[in-house]
Amino acid sequence: MKNRLLAQLSPDDFQRLEPFLKMSPFKQHAVLFEAEQEIKHVYFPSGAVVSLVVTLESGEMVEAAMVGSDGVVGASAALDGRISLSRGIIQLPGDIVVCSIAGLRAAAMESPSLLSVLIRHEQTVYSQAQQSAACFATHHIHARLCRWLLRARDLSGGETLNFTQEYLAEMLGVKRTSVTLAAHTLQAANLITYRRGKIQILDVEALQEGACECYETIKRHYDRLLGTANT
Repeated sequence: MKNRLLAQLSPDDFQRLEPFLKMSPFKQHAVLFEAEQEIKHVYFPSGAVVSLVVTLESGEMVEAAMVGSDGVVGASAALDGRISLSRGIIQLPGDIVVCSIAGLRAAAMESPSLLSVLIRHEQTVYSQAQQSAACFATHHIHARLCRWLLRARDLSGGETLNFTQEYLAEMLGVKRTSVTLAAHTLQAANLITYRRGKIQILDVEALQEGACECYETIKRHYDRLLGTANT
C-alpha cells in the first residue's frame, strides 16, 4: 500500500523529498515517540496505522487521532519544533516511509506547495482530534466503536483487524466491559465476528449506519486534503 499524501505531491516536490525517504517495517504496538520527547523522524504510513494518544497520570491512554496511508506523523516537528505533544504507537503493523526531519524541513522551505500540503495536513489531524474529543463527550460507545473500526479498516485496507479488547478500551477511553458489551452486540447483529483478539468485519454498510457522524466528518476532511472530496 502506498502513502496517498506522498502520491499526490507534484513530481518536483517528490524529487526534493526522495533522497531522504526510506521504507521500513514496523511491528504492532511499537512506540514511535513519547509525549514531550524530541521527534527524530517523520513518518508516512504505507500500510501501518499509527495512533496518536494522550497518556494521563493514572496511566490510562485515550486516542486523539488515527493516521494511516492518507497522512503523515511528526510533520509539525519538522515545521515548528521537535517536541511531540502526544505518544505515537503503531496500531496495526506494516510499512512506513521514514523521512529525516532536516530533509523534510529543507524541502518544505524550498517549496511553497509542499509547505502548504504539510500545513493543511496538520490542520486535518487537529480537526480529527477535535472531532474525537466531541465524540467521546457526546456519543454512545456502540456508535464510537463502529466509527473506530471503520476508520481502522479504511487505513489498513483489510477486513481483519487484530485488536484485543484491552487495546480497544484504551483507545476509546472506556472500561473493557463496555467494549465487550458493544462488541457482542455487533457480533450478534452479524456486523463483525470477534475471537481471540481478531475482529473480522462482515457488514461495512451496517457499520456505517451504526457509526456516529464523526466517521463521515473525519473522512471528508481527509478527502478534501487529498483532493478526492466531491465538493
